[in-house]
Amino acid sequence: MDPVPPERRTWGRGAFVAYWVSDLVTISTWSTGSAIVTLGLSATDAVLITLVAGICNAVPTVFNGAIGADLHVPFPIASRASHGYWFSYFAVVSRGILAMFWFGVHTGYGGTCVSAMLTAIWPSFKTLPNHLPASAGLSTAGMISYFLYWLIQAPMLLIPTHKLQYLFWVKTVLMPPVAIGMTIWVALKAGGNGAFFNQQPKVHGSERVWLWLSSMTSVTGGYSTLAVNISDFSRFSKDRHAHYWQIPTIPLLKTLTALMGIISASAAQQIWGTPYWTPIQIIDKWQGTPGGRAAAFFCAAIWLLSQVSVNVSANAVSFANDVTTIAPKWFNVRRGTILVSIVGSWALCPWIIVSSGKTFLNFMSAYAIFMAPMAGILFADYWLVKHRKYDVPALYDPRGIYRYGKYGSNWRAVAAIFITIIPLLPALANKVNPNIRLQQGLKNLFTINWLYGFFLSIFLYYTLNLFFPDKPSLIPKVITGFEYVHGVEVDAETSSSDGKGEDSVKGKAEAKSAEVPGA
Repeated sequence: MDPVPPERRTWGRGAFVAYWVSDLVTISTWSTGSAIVTLGLSATDAVLITLVAGICNAVPTVFNGAIGADLHVPFPIASRASHGYWFSYFAVVSRGILAMFWFGVHTGYGGTCVSAMLTAIWPSFKTLPNHLPASAGLSTAGMISYFLYWLIQAPMLLIPTHKLQYLFWVKTVLMPPVAIGMTIWVALKAGGNGAFFNQQPKVHGSERVWLWLSSMTSVTGGYSTLAVNISDFSRFSKDRHAHYWQIPTIPLLKTLTALMGIISASAAQQIWGTPYWTPIQIIDKWQGTPGGRAAAFFCAAIWLLSQVSVNVSANAVSFANDVTTIAPKWFNVRRGTILVSIVGSWALCPWIIVSSGKTFLNFMSAYAIFMAPMAGILFADYWLVKHRKYDVPALYDPRGIYRYGKYGSNWRAVAAIFITIIPLLPALANKVNPNIRLQQGLKNLFTINWLYGFFLSIFLYYTLNLFFPDKPSLIPKVITGFEYVHGVEVDAETSSSDGKGEDSVKGKAEAKSAEVPGA
């Protein structure tokens, strides 16, 4: 959890582009656009929604990523400046829960890729007798595929974060040609005609407007955690400007991938009478001939790489940083990834959640309402309140300037978060239990929960700091931690579990606290 030393700042502009190819050219993004069309909106609506959602993802991601790019500290440490030393753990735990849950869900998606590969090799695998009860939520063939994917994914979790860009580059080279090639093939087979693109919206007026906003919020919320924890990756930047390339990259890749999904679903409707949402469903239609099975195997293998890549970057590393911060004497990043692999993949039984836990899925999707105000507070604190002037050693000092009083909580952040979230809680309860009656106004507010949460939290946090400033934390210049930390190098990825990774900064921070105004 120490600031990244210069020799490990290996991420340039291309690495950030490759990172987002890893995160966005995926099965879930592919199916986003066609899913929107099935709600009653037009294909044009779906493309525009995805583009706007991409912009909504890109802007806070880049602004909050500046914290890591400037100071080279991860999100769990950076959040202490805005939330307070101890209240930051609320943000860390909230983000960690989401990362662990979605790790398991994406592992389940990866298992479908293995199923397609095994069917391509042994067609009889598709009809393998099932020996598991219906309550298991998974067939015998599905469990075999899930376990094999878990084994394939496991060694990838051990790649140090500063070297992950090489995995992303492999996917960047292999994945786009496969996705584009599949789209062209299915479009040509359909004769260039697509039912989705000729389909007019089925809803009109205010109903269409709210459905449009609801879809945009849903698509934006899918990547809401990265607007919060992007510093986990931007801290490896070679320079302060490399991460700015995310601004065009995120909306462009998100829109193009969703567009390929719309085209493919539309063509599938023409060919097979069913709008297949995922590329794996299309691959399954190739299993009838030896040549088709060969194509199915290799394409499914590339999509499998896609799932591994996004699971490592978006979920495993994020959870590992969180648990390392919470229990530094027991965990480092490597041990954290092993923990999420076991708990997220097996203890949570994600195949049961996906197959029968619609209520829980709705709750976890709505749980992202906590991410928007956290992202807003990070932005407001770094750019508007403290003007990019943080004391890095003090971030590691539980008695330093970011303690914000007796309880280690910045009451301004606490107030901004809960004032923002409380009006959304009735709708969150409605997601869990649809029988709970809800006023239309609260439903409409929840429809725009990402935009509402992000901008209201910025306004509240900035206003509270304007009228009730915390003067000790408003320092005149940036104080970095490198002169204190890297006399003896500490490897945050593989250091022993004696807690020295963070203590190496903390001890120096306490020794130097007298030099910091107000400490």
